[in-house]
Amino acid sequence: MTLPSWENEKLGTMKRAALWLVEVVQEGGTFTKEDVKDAFPGISQADRRVRDLRDYGWKIDTHREDASLGQHEQRFVAAGQPVWEPGKATKSSSSITDTQRRTTLTRDGNRCRSCGITPGQTYPGTFETAQIDIARRKVKLPNGTSPVQLIAECNRCRVGGRALEADLTDVLERVQKLGGLQLQTLKDWVSADEREFSVVERVWADFRTLPADARDKVRESLGLPPA
Repeated sequence: MTLPSWENEKLGTMKRAALWLVEVVQEGGTFTKEDVKDAFPGISQADRRVRDLRDYGWKIDTHREDASLGQHEQRFVAAGQPVWEPGKATKSSSSITDTQRRTTLTRDGNRCRSCGITPGQTYPGTFETAQIDIARRKVKLPNGTSPVQLIAECNRCRVGGRALEADLTDVLERVQKLGGLQLQTLKDWVSADEREFSVVERVWADFRTLPADARDKVRESLGLPPA
């Protein structure tokens, strides 16, 4: 089937952008905002129209989803609905609405539910600041089903946790096994929706991020043999 030309100005900008991705960038190819500006000179909302394609099932990754991409790069992963065809410019039911986004961010305290970082906070040991977005996570329920639920997650955790499935049954079973001080400690953490880590726990966490040679230096300082 012959596709319309992406240079046909009689088509809307979003339709032309979709065709440009298919015909010029091609699946797996990368592009930048500057590439979009060059392709659609004089159209101020061209980059916005490219983003709008995600609402129609198009998969376009940024560095938040694909760590191999640069700060200003995007990757055209897969085409969605052929929006240039009559009646096909219908938003995908799987797209996240603005209301869902706001509700999820508010419910999750506007912080990453995987690591706890907040927007604009710098990752330890780096100059990279966190961005919080909405991710989908499978949750295995006691009835055996695994519905997808929305969760606030930072750009770094989203890259590493795409295939993660939470197991509610396992968590509930482990809660039931707690008793005494352990159970009360968990209640306090759940009530506050936050856990305060001790100094030694923070040092341990930082130690685990070190490369092997650096970890051996720490072991040496503790009077321990190399691993």
